Amino acid sequence: MKSHIESLLEQTIESFKQQGIVPADFQARIQVDRTKDKSHGDLATNLAMMLTKVAKKNPRELAQLIIDTLPASSYVAKVEIAGPGFINFFIDDNALANQLQQALNDDHLGVVLPAKQTIVVDYSSPNLAKEMHVGHLRSTIIGDSVVRALEFLGHNVIRQNHVGDWGTQFGMLLALMEELRAANGEQAKMELSDLESFYRAAKVRFDESTEFATRARQLVVALQSGDEYCNKLWREFNDISLSHCHDVYQRLGVSLTRADVHGESAYNADLAQVVKDLDAQGLLSESNGAKVVFQEAFRNKEGEPLPVIIQKADGGYLYATSDLAAMRYRSNVLKADRAMYFVDLRQALHFQQVFSLAKLAKFVRPEMSLEHTGFGTMNGEDGRPFKTRSGGVVKLVDLLDEADVRALELVRSKNPDMDEATLTEIARVVGISSVKYADLSKNRTSDYIFSFEQMLSFEGNTAPYLLYAYTRVAGIFKRATDIDLSQAKIVLEHEKEKDLGTKLAQFGEVLTRMTDKGLPHVLCGYLYELASEFSSFYEACPVLAAETEAQKQSRLLLAQLTAKTLKTGLSLLGIETLERM
Repeated sequence: MKSHIESLLEQTIESFKQQGIVPADFQARIQVDRTKDKSHGDLATNLAMMLTKVAKKNPRELAQLIIDTLPASSYVAKVEIAGPGFINFFIDDNALANQLQQALNDDHLGVVLPAKQTIVVDYSSPNLAKEMHVGHLRSTIIGDSVVRALEFLGHNVIRQNHVGDWGTQFGMLLALMEELRAANGEQAKMELSDLESFYRAAKVRFDESTEFATRARQLVVALQSGDEYCNKLWREFNDISLSHCHDVYQRLGVSLTRADVHGESAYNADLAQVVKDLDAQGLLSESNGAKVVFQEAFRNKEGEPLPVIIQKADGGYLYATSDLAAMRYRSNVLKADRAMYFVDLRQALHFQQVFSLAKLAKFVRPEMSLEHTGFGTMNGEDGRPFKTRSGGVVKLVDLLDEADVRALELVRSKNPDMDEATLTEIARVVGISSVKYADLSKNRTSDYIFSFEQMLSFEGNTAPYLLYAYTRVAGIFKRATDIDLSQAKIVLEHEKEKDLGTKLAQFGEVLTRMTDKGLPHVLCGYLYELASEFSSFYEACPVLAAETEAQKQSRLLLAQLTAKTLKTGLSLLGIETLERM
């Protein structure tokens, strides 16, 4: 409905251009918002106030002119001017009911699909050679939910798991494996069964031995230069690491596959060319033997230019080099209209610099949008980054294991007579969903406190509450046997029916807001409001005990659309639903 009003206003602007009220080349960003007070209508716009200067009329006079020029629409029951020149729209109840009826029979729930784009989404991106830890959770699940929503809206989405499969950590691992194989022969490969321990041992050697550290750096350069011995060992490490990552993805219900892995190593062949191309454009400078790029817009507090290091003095490449190569690949090969990077906010300066440089060097098409959709940290009760009691990094697998155990205790306490297999399956869904939803429901740009107690609560904006809300709606149809809804019509008579219908009609607007900025919490908030709205409707409007058959059928259709919207919305967040809890 919001998009319909925007369309009417766009037509009005075109009419104004033809009448000479505004210039022919005038471009207006039309903003239509939901009203907070229903007495002020359903939707409102400040367009009249935006046009005042260009149209040289006072806002209320202009608002009246807009109303007089609006094309006729069966969707609009009434239009009023409020305050200094706001225009309030009251939506026709029958038009809303028809919209909901159409949504019921549509796979996309009546959502108007935008112009199709090719969108590359860079997310998860763990460093290989060590286990995924809690720091990888946010990128993985936030990115995955936005990917699902973009695909639902009809976009061509290309997942890119830009894993850290290159660089110093691999030099360390190669150096340690070289030592172990020199001492023990090929049997040393058994050490890879515990990759995390192997990595820690390599890190200790790297920090304590100058000779080992020098050899590790030499092996990085050899690896990047294509040395077959180094590459053979590197492939062994990668295979074990990726197997671990994809076990975690499967458990989390994340849609990434091996085919989506396109790590730093994928761009190795282009790194030397990146350097040559930057040099050919006169962008490279030398600093302490390294090749760098200075950009006027980036300076430190002392006003000194901040470099983007492209190649180290020893010939090795850095993150910036592979990121530039990746951007060029995503623009020229994948033909992306938009690239979204779900990476920690602490990397903001890095992305500002490399995005700017990619545009400056013409590595990407001018119209391609480069977006760092950063996120805050997941913190413990002390407000600091989440750690184990001993101060170590929490493995993601351990976190999920604990979620399963706590969820099983919770579900068993509420269903003491349920069989163990059913309890275990419900607990699996509740546990994983609670961890994911607790994160997704927070604004990604904010830090948040991780709390099992809060995320497993059946009260408030939590996964258990929404999962239960869905089973409650779905449960109505288990009792509504032998009811034929094929000829039923939605009729909005009661105020709570209208409130629920209005909320249901907002699903498309919410997905647009979510995908425009990569903000899953917008969808989470909407689903929580929808579940709350249904609860109010259910209390005020008897469904199976409605006064007439037509009223019962209409309310069943509203319940059906609510269940469908909740299930679809949770699915877009990567969360399974349950038919019973």
